[in-house]
Amino acid sequence: MDEEYYIALCEDPVQFENASSVNNVFFDEANKQVFAVRSGGATGVVAKGPDDKSSVAFRMEDKGEVKCIKFSLGNKILAVQRTPKSVDFKNFLPDLPHIEFSQECKTKNAVILGFCWTNWNEIVFITDQGIEFYQVLPDKRSLKLLKNQSINVNWYIYSPETAVLLLSTTVQGNVLQPFAFKNGTMSKMPKFEIELPVVPKPAKLSLSERDIAVATIYGQLYVMYLKHHTRTINSPGAEVVLYHLPREGACKKTNTLKLNTTGKFALNVVDNLVVVHHQSSLTSFIFDIKLRESDCAVNVHQPVLPARSIQPYSIPLTGPTAAPSQAPVPCELYSSTWSVFQPDIIISASEGYLWYLQVRLQPTLNLLPDKGKLMDFLLRRRDCKMVILSVCSQMLVGDEKDSLPVVATVFDKLNQVYKDYLDAEQSYTVAMESGPSRSSSLHKRPVRTQAVIDQSDMYTHVLSVFSERKDVSHKFIIAVLMEYIRSLNQFQITVQHYLYELVIKTLVHHNLFYMLHQFLQYHVLSDSKPLACLLLSLESTYPPAHQLSLDMLKRLSTANDEIVEVLLSKQQVLGALRFVRSVGGHDNVSARKFLDAARQTNNSMLFYTIFRFFEQRNLRLRGNPGFNPGEHCEEHVAFFKQIFGEQALMKPATV
Repeated sequence: MDEEYYIALCEDPVQFENASSVNNVFFDEANKQVFAVRSGGATGVVAKGPDDKSSVAFRMEDKGEVKCIKFSLGNKILAVQRTPKSVDFKNFLPDLPHIEFSQECKTKNAVILGFCWTNWNEIVFITDQGIEFYQVLPDKRSLKLLKNQSINVNWYIYSPETAVLLLSTTVQGNVLQPFAFKNGTMSKMPKFEIELPVVPKPAKLSLSERDIAVATIYGQLYVMYLKHHTRTINSPGAEVVLYHLPREGACKKTNTLKLNTTGKFALNVVDNLVVVHHQSSLTSFIFDIKLRESDCAVNVHQPVLPARSIQPYSIPLTGPTAAPSQAPVPCELYSSTWSVFQPDIIISASEGYLWYLQVRLQPTLNLLPDKGKLMDFLLRRRDCKMVILSVCSQMLVGDEKDSLPVVATVFDKLNQVYKDYLDAEQSYTVAMESGPSRSSSLHKRPVRTQAVIDQSDMYTHVLSVFSERKDVSHKFIIAVLMEYIRSLNQFQITVQHYLYELVIKTLVHHNLFYMLHQFLQYHVLSDSKPLACLLLSLESTYPPAHQLSLDMLKRLSTANDEIVEVLLSKQQVLGALRFVRSVGGHDNVSARKFLDAARQTNNSMLFYTIFRFFEQRNLRLRGNPGFNPGEHCEEHVAFFKQIFGEQALMKPATV
């Protein structure tokens, strides 16, 4: 049943005292804290955050109705707005007294619309006539004005992740003026205009705060505008228009998300996906702005997947009236009492729950039949590795198994990400090795995301299991293995020897020796020492494997010692000696090693030939046919005398 729901509320929500006549609930988007304020704070305030560190309980005097309440970062200073003209402050720093102090806004006749903490001791007041940026001095219990700006303000939105404040100005409210805050500075960014639908007599506020959200998607800041249709017969339905707001340069309209329906909507961003909740149909759509058909000035997107409801959620009954046998109560999804906050938060103040929205990847697999698109979608998600590997396994088996071109497409998409990561890692290593220069300080170690599916992942979870299946033709198994190797080669990724071993073992298992011979002959399988050793081990099953192995070792040219060892182990002592001579190493090889091997053959003439060869070498190099003590050949000299007599030994040359 759960398989059809790809959007879910988290299983461990933040619980708080629900809103009532005596309890007011507030939410601070910067710290992700819910405040439950009882009786103006006189009977207690409980702030609950995403973890225990961010949760705190305290009391304050009831000095009137609380309009807004927020902690600075790290719960160091509390700010409370009770009147339209001032904000009260209270220190929560360990060594300072918890005495309240207050700050009135500087602008005459202005009304404070709200405030935002931009740092642990920096705060901005937003009034209907502008903004005032202050530094809070907790030890002096006062504020110092750093900067102010006069501007007509209808409403505001603050992005805590990027410390960017958006102000709605002009009569219609559709000219937005952003300000950026950083380390005690406030800078004005270029203003921009939201294009409104053409309606007659628009001389009033047309753009409401409800229709704008600000969120970071793929590391970039976007202003999302929920554009409702004009009430005409040919209306195309509502859409979400995205404006990219860069740190430098002008804000540009970049994406349009087609909702193809009308009604009440709310927006979240989860795992870089824009989630649009539609109240009347009780469903949500998801959009991925990186999935696009073509590059245009403004990319138009349809939902990635068919609309689905959030997975049903049940609230367990608690309290003295709850009997153990009572079943949990189903939660009303898409309730009109829900409040949606960026990026991924849904709050039900009436029930006392804060949920984080989640996208579940497994249910999406059956909803995106195009494997290429599915991979593009999955590779950008946070927890994608095991889901991607399960897709790779599924596409290779059963009645639904995909054709080789589809398999190739999937492998190429995986290896593109793998290659990009390897290149980034390589650049970082080179930058670090070149010493601390100005450019290397720009190099951050690349983060290995779950989208990096390397050869060991594919081998362990997909290919080794697949190669042992009995219900798949061996031709298809080999074709898939070779397709993965082809893809690695295409991206110039060094193929690990265990993949070649898997190919060889599969070929041998199915007695496809002619194919193995061809793969080696045409260098489809790259030469390596481990591969040559594997071929040697196959000699009893396939005798030509011995020569194929030697040929490979010769081509490697760094494996001369291994070749000698292989030949000697096969008692091909003369062959080993010829090979050593062919690569010019005969002056340095150990005489004892060759004489040992010759003795083990029990072929006295072979021993004689090898012994004579080294005598000649000694004579040529040292002018004396005898062996040096360091060569440890005494027993072989004694054996030679015993078989052939002392007179057969070469005599030292006389001067």
